[in-house]
This record gives sequence, C-alpha cells and structure tokens, in this order.
Amino acid sequence: MVMALLAVVFAAVLQFGLIIHVRNTVIDAASAGARHGALADRTPADGADRTRDLLASSVPGADQAEITASLSEGPVPTVTVTVRTQMPMVGFITGPVDVEATGRAYRFD
Repeated sequence: MVMALLAVVFAAVLQFGLIIHVRNTVIDAASAGARHGALADRTPADGADRTRDLLASSVPGADQAEITASLSEGPVPTVTVTVRTQMPMVGFITGPVDVEATGRAYRFD
C-alpha cells in the first residue's frame, strides 16, 4: 500500500516538473520572439515566426500553439508576442493544462 502511494506521489511530482519546464520554455520563446520582432529591420510577424520555430524545436506538439504578435504605438513602440497552447496531462484524469505566455520588447529605431 505504501508503494502505491509513493508511486502516485512520484508521478505527480514528475508531472508538475514537466508542466513547469514547458511553461518556462514557452515564456522564453515568447520573449525571444518579441526581441527578434523588435529589431530595426524586422516586423512583429518575424517575431511570431521566430517564436514558432523555437517552440517547434523544443516543445512536442507546439505546432498547434496560437501565436499572436502586435506592435503598440506610443512614446516607446512595444512588440508583444503572446503564445497560447495546451499541454496534456500524463496518467491523470484531468484534461489538458492551458499554458499562456507573453513576451514584450521595446523597439528603438
């Protein structure tokens, strides 16, 4: 009985670690895409493409991620890249976990 409980606790800790890893990877990809899109010779769409490439090479199933990029005009133009995706839970009854991250970068021309 103790082994079964330990197995469930181990699986839960492993799943939590996987969720945190994917979340951190999505945050990093969104930030890198925003920085890429904020370069002087780039557009926000280039930043979204860069984010898509980074996610495709690091997170399985990221091809279904919803990636949006925008440029807000103001005193300091800001490129914003937002990523929304789902990560399936492994071995549990609950549904997929929604992961959303936003990266911002100032555009200096």
